[in-house]
Amino acid sequence: MQKILIVEDEKAISGVLHSILSDELTEYEFVIAEDGLEGYKQVEKEDFALVISDIKMPKLSGTELLKQSLILKPETTFIMISGHADIDSAVSCLKEGAYDFISKPIDINRLITSVKNALAKETLKKENKNLQTENKTLKRKVSKKYQMIGTSPALQKIQDMIEKVAVSDARVLITGPNGAGKELVAHAIHNQSERARGPMIEVNCAAIPSELIESELFGHVKGSFTGAIKDKQGKFEQANGGTIFLDEIGDMSLIAQAKVLRALQESKVSPVGSDKEIKVDVRVIAATNKNMQKEIEEGKFREDLYHRLSVIEIYVPPLDDRKDDIKLLVEHFSGMIADEHGTAMKKFDDKAIDALKALSWTGNIRELRNVVERLIILGGNTVSADDVASFVRK
Repeated sequence: MQKILIVEDEKAISGVLHSILSDELTEYEFVIAEDGLEGYKQVEKEDFALVISDIKMPKLSGTELLKQSLILKPETTFIMISGHADIDSAVSCLKEGAYDFISKPIDINRLITSVKNALAKETLKKENKNLQTENKTLKRKVSKKYQMIGTSPALQKIQDMIEKVAVSDARVLITGPNGAGKELVAHAIHNQSERARGPMIEVNCAAIPSELIESELFGHVKGSFTGAIKDKQGKFEQANGGTIFLDEIGDMSLIAQAKVLRALQESKVSPVGSDKEIKVDVRVIAATNKNMQKEIEEGKFREDLYHRLSVIEIYVPPLDDRKDDIKLLVEHFSGMIADEHGTAMKKFDDKAIDALKALSWTGNIRELRNVVERLIILGGNTVSADDVASFVRK
């Protein structure tokens, strides 16, 4: 139960305040201090939702109590009361950080209103603080999710390229097999760029039906097609000021490719069913697991769009080409999985790591992550080579 501190040297007044406020605020516990010094000791000892303090008191004045308490606990909310009220006292207390100042004789309705408003403000402040903490935690989790783990020469080469590319607005095409970490590269480029404060909008081109891809990318107006019951903002517009990541770009239809090409050339998009042009400031990063030269030769991908997208091309190699990173990846995934499951982190002995290195990873890092989770669930307290042999089939 949250507590409210009443600091008042006149017992009759503190008794009345306690009686009235406890009836109004049944969810709070009240503590009474008979002078400023005792009040300060209470503030030292506990965190109060609100402190209601007289100004003129023995041992330590209310003004000094306010000053010293806010040095000790800056978030504490104070309402000051005085029978010697004047404008200077009020202004002085408010400048020092008091929420409100009420003169004696006390208007009870005014006091109750002020107390409730102060507590509502305090609750909102705590909710905002909790939200900020949650946001920081979430950002740390997101950052950890997209962290690039490893020290292999192949990964170091990619990280060097990211560092050089991120500072520009150049378009980047990321190639490599499924599960190798192309999405991580895209996030690293965005997070290290000047657009990091802006949005990063991801579009999985392979997951969207060809008849809906234009609407998804460029938006649509109400009534432009069956099911378009209201205007919809497209991904390019959502990404304005930031980055759009077109994953599996090789699976995009030729019609949509033509629209994307125009958007890249003119920095404008037109929603489906509209003649209106919307200017967008977007950096485009694309990724594919396909051989783009072969796709172009077979007429499945526009060569002009390919050249627009691949100002910089970054190849992400399969895990089989960077097996020296497996030990660090296993430790990283073990920590993440322990956090997700709320359990202690499991260790993998050296022979287990060697056994994992000996395997072929056709599913790449995504497959390794799944295998690590399986071994943590099914393996012993320390995951061994026998656990790998028992629970990983290749």
